[in-house]
Amino acid sequence: MQYYEALGLEQKLALDLEDLKKRFYDRSRQWHPDKFTRAEPQERQKALDMTALLNDAFRTLRDPVARAEYFLRQRGMELSKDAPPELLEEVFDLNMALEELRGGDDAALPQLESARRRFSGMLREIDNQLQGLFSGGPENLDEIRGVLNRRRYISNLVREVDKELNVHLSN
Repeated sequence: MQYYEALGLEQKLALDLEDLKKRFYDRSRQWHPDKFTRAEPQERQKALDMTALLNDAFRTLRDPVARAEYFLRQRGMELSKDAPPELLEEVFDLNMALEELRGGDDAALPQLESARRRFSGMLREIDNQLQGLFSGGPENLDEIRGVLNRRRYISNLVREVDKELNVHLSN
């Protein structure tokens, strides 16, 4: 059983989050393991399995990015781990600055802080772009995949910069 089916939802990217929450709570009450304490072992196990499925479904579908990634995977569309070509030069510069900071050169700090702000801004723009694409139909799936690939890559860059800045600042 997949996430949309578990929550009784139509398979689409644009979801009403209040409806999602209501369905989650309704089904969670229906399958709560405490209601099955006197049931047969198979029914108790089914309640546990459904509770786990509902929790996973809710956690995934309430997050727009996780929802889109799940939606694409369900259709056999995997995301790429390759750097978006338009970011290659910036990524090269960023990696050089990270190496300099790791090597003890504090002169790279302003460049890294600037890169973090720029990439964080890109993430916000991408999230807004995704929301707009969600309202489209299945013809948008390739475009959504491209935007998600870009988002995933940029998100990893932000995490890497944050990690190095936190390590540097804690020393």
